[in-house]
Parts: sequence; C-alpha cells; structure tokens
Amino acid sequence: MGNDIRTTAEAIEGAAMPKARAVHTAERGPSPEQEPLPEAVANTPLEDKTPAEWAYIRLVLYIKNFEEQLDADQEVAMGFTGGDAGVMRIEGMGFYAPDLITFYGTDPAGTKTQQIQHVTQLNVMLRALPKEVNRPEPNRIGFRLASSLEEG
Repeated sequence: MGNDIRTTAEAIEGAAMPKARAVHTAERGPSPEQEPLPEAVANTPLEDKTPAEWAYIRLVLYIKNFEEQLDADQEVAMGFTGGDAGVMRIEGMGFYAPDLITFYGTDPAGTKTQQIQHVTQLNVMLRALPKEVNRPEPNRIGFRLASSLEEG
C-alpha cells in the first residue's frame, strides 16, 4: 500500500470496483479484463447492478473483443456447454433482472433459436463461424451491444 492515502469514500469505491486479470501465451490486443469499463457502466456502482445485468455487461465486452479479432469472412457464434444445445449465431442478447440472461440467434441450419440461462448456470464458448454467404458484410452484434452500454 505504501503512501496510498485514500478517503473513506475512495476506499469504499475501490472495494466495490470489479476486479479482473488476464494473462495470454502470445502477444495480442488487450482482452476485456485489461480494458477500462465503458464510462456509463463505470459510473453505476457495482452494488446497483443485478447479477444478470453484470453478467450481461461482461458478456457484451467479451463478444465485442472477440469480434475485433475476426476477419471479414467470420461472424461470432456461441456454443453452449453442458448439453446438446449446439452452436448459435448470435443475433441478440438481453437480461431479465435479477438473474436471467437470454441469447437470440439462429443455429447452423438457420433455425430461429433462443437460449435462456440463469446466471449461476452461465457457461458459454465464443466461436468464429464463416459469415452467411448471402450477406456482403459480417454481422457484428458485439459493437451494437457495446454501444448500448454507453446509453446507460
């Protein structure tokens, strides 16, 4: 701690701030754990966020970061672990406070799909899939999701 003198308010705020860390085996751009939170998110105290809202925010940041690493012929998809749910091309995401996260999309066959998970069961894997052939540009849901965080 050394000469780190803080007011009581600063100490309480520091204790409430999320803690994160990431270490990678190779050079790459910063991952979400290494980036500052969007200002609108950082300005809302952690204790004012429900588990669902906080899980949603962090998933948005992970999806956006993952998309930043894709090439022009790839889109983000999400694989669900612990069952035979398969893979879903992410077309939307939401939360229902206090404890549900919802993913909207289509499966590889193009079938409309929705996954609803309790935050305590949340376990997803982001995957890169080839973009849909009838779409000239890849769908970038992460950037739209992240911009919605700035709106508060």
